[in-house]
Amino acid sequence: MRAFILDRYGSKVALRAGELPDPEVRADDVLVQVHAAGVNLLDSKLRSGEFKLILPYRVPFVLGHDVAGVVVRVGARVTRFKPGDEVYARPSDHRIGTFAELIAVQENDLALKPKNLTMEEAASIPLVGLTAWQALVERGQLAAGQKVFIQAGSGGVGTFAIQLAKHLGATVATTTSTSNVDMVRGLGADVIVDYKTEDFEARLSGYDLVLHSQDGKALEKSLRVLRPGGRLVSISGPPDPDFAKEIGAAWFVRLFTRLLSFGTRRRAKRHDTTYSFLFMKASGDQLGRIAALIEAGAVRPVVDKVFAFQSTNEALAYVETGRAKGKVVIKVT
Repeated sequence: MRAFILDRYGSKVALRAGELPDPEVRADDVLVQVHAAGVNLLDSKLRSGEFKLILPYRVPFVLGHDVAGVVVRVGARVTRFKPGDEVYARPSDHRIGTFAELIAVQENDLALKPKNLTMEEAASIPLVGLTAWQALVERGQLAAGQKVFIQAGSGGVGTFAIQLAKHLGATVATTTSTSNVDMVRGLGADVIVDYKTEDFEARLSGYDLVLHSQDGKALEKSLRVLRPGGRLVSISGPPDPDFAKEIGAAWFVRLFTRLLSFGTRRRAKRHDTTYSFLFMKASGDQLGRIAALIEAGAVRPVVDKVFAFQSTNEALAYVETGRAKGKVVIKVT
């Protein structure tokens, strides 16, 4: 199969177009012909080696965390899928590799593709959809009538999270640039802070939940816009001890995350709030629920650009600019 391969770690290293053997299909695996693959900032961070401590991939390997495609073959124990099914997924960690023509995905990580989406639209959903679901529903326990602050509303996670929060009945605040105000308002944002001209801490207060995706300075201010008892869920760090325990990290990694997040956890406690770090997990069950919301019209994909497979490096470079409105997708087949 054709694939884009990372031969060595480095922030400016180009992926190499090459041939690889077709994936091995285990008893619980589904072999998927990749029609489209989403591109995420996570791919760039993995390439640079930023997550080597917690995700020690051995080079060479293939990047790519979102897939939409067609089932080619199923393993002996697979019962929920058959050849010809149109599916989508975020493969689990250590099983990534959607910048390729084929990928073997564990059955429990896979779901049927939303019927009303193209392959490119479907490939834009898994990572950001699961991140938003796990941050707002699982961790945040967001309920109707509550207030949530979702940072970077025009980004991949933000565009999905705004819509999900509105579906849940929350009042949604977000930050964006002047040029994207109308877009995030169209997604359902109630309070919009133009980060180029306004300070969100001066506008927001008494919030039940913050979905933090920015830097440390924004994290400090975000704790102060929460009400007593409010929650902050961060997808940009710092990692905390609960995360290290969850992934079964070695003792030195647990110690490192404890030290790294100590100040943040102490400040959260001082404000009578809670802090947690989220590194989303693959889940076919949650993708099934998300597909139902999409088919019902409650959430829609936001795709900025679609690149051809041969332009995978260009797609990754575009994501790294931080200017994408929604998601960037590679059309593979």
